[in-house]
Amino acid sequence: MQKYKTKKRFGQHFLHDHRVIQKLIYEVNPKPSDLMVEIGPGLGALTFPLLDSLEQLHVVEIDRDVIKRLEQRNNPKLKIHSVDALVYEFSELTNNSEEPLRVVGNLPYNISTPLIFHLLEPLSNANEEKFVITDMHFMLQNEVVERITAKPGSKTYGRLSVMVQYYCETEYLFFVGPESFDPPPKVDSAILRLTPWSERPFRAIDDKQLSKIIAQAFSMRRKTLRNNLKKLISAEQIESLGIEPSHRAETLGVEDFVKLSNFISSNASDVLSEAEKN
Repeated sequence: MQKYKTKKRFGQHFLHDHRVIQKLIYEVNPKPSDLMVEIGPGLGALTFPLLDSLEQLHVVEIDRDVIKRLEQRNNPKLKIHSVDALVYEFSELTNNSEEPLRVVGNLPYNISTPLIFHLLEPLSNANEEKFVITDMHFMLQNEVVERITAKPGSKTYGRLSVMVQYYCETEYLFFVGPESFDPPPKVDSAILRLTPWSERPFRAIDDKQLSKIIAQAFSMRRKTLRNNLKKLISAEQIESLGIEPSHRAETLGVEDFVKLSNFISSNASDVLSEAEKN
C-alpha cells in the first residue's frame, strides 16, 4: 500500500511507537464488552491493537482518505463514523447499549480543548442524564495535559484546570516524545486520563454561571479577585465565603469557585446591587 501523506489542515501526526501503544493499551485496559469510541484513528496504529481485546470499536474520523484505508482492512468489528468529532453527538453510541461509553484518542492539538469541552457538555447539570462517559484517555500536547492536571498555586493552573477538574478526576499518565510520531510534531506529548466523577465533590447550581465566573477570575491573572470580579460580586461578599478577595484566581480550588458561583446564583439581586457600589 502506498505511503499515506499526512495533511496539515487536520493536524495529523500518526503514532507509530509500539512501546507507547502497548503502554497506552495497558492503561486503557479494554474489556471485550466495552462500548468504546476512538477519536481520530489515523492509520489504525492504536485501533487494531485495541480491537484484539474488543468485540467492537467505534471510530470517528473526518479524513475520507484515512477512512478508505481503514475500510480496506475489512474488519467487521470496526464501526466507522465519517464525521467531525467537534459536532458529533457521541450520545448516539449509547442508544442501543447498556454499557457506559469509553473514549480514547490521539487528538489533533489544534482542536483538543474544544473537543474535550464538547465531550464534557452532556455532563453539565442540564444534560447529565443523557449518557454516561466512564473514562477518557487522550494523547495531547504535554503543555495542555500539565494545565489540565495542575494544582492550585502552580503557574500552569488556570481556567482549563478548574473547568475540567469540576467534571472529572484528572491524571497525567506518561510523557511521549516527538520521535514516537510520523511526522514528528514540534512539541512534546503526554497521555491524559479523565474520569468523570460518579458523585461530583462540588456541584454548581448553574454550570454556565460557574464557567462565567471562572473565565472572569482568570481574565487578568496578575489582578486580584477583588478587581477581576468586581462587576459580579463585591469584596465583602467574597470575604463572607471565607475567600480572601486580595488573592489571585490561581490560589483557589474548584470548591472555592463553586462557592462563588452558587452565592451569585442564589443571591442574584443582592450581588448585583453590592457589585454596582464598587
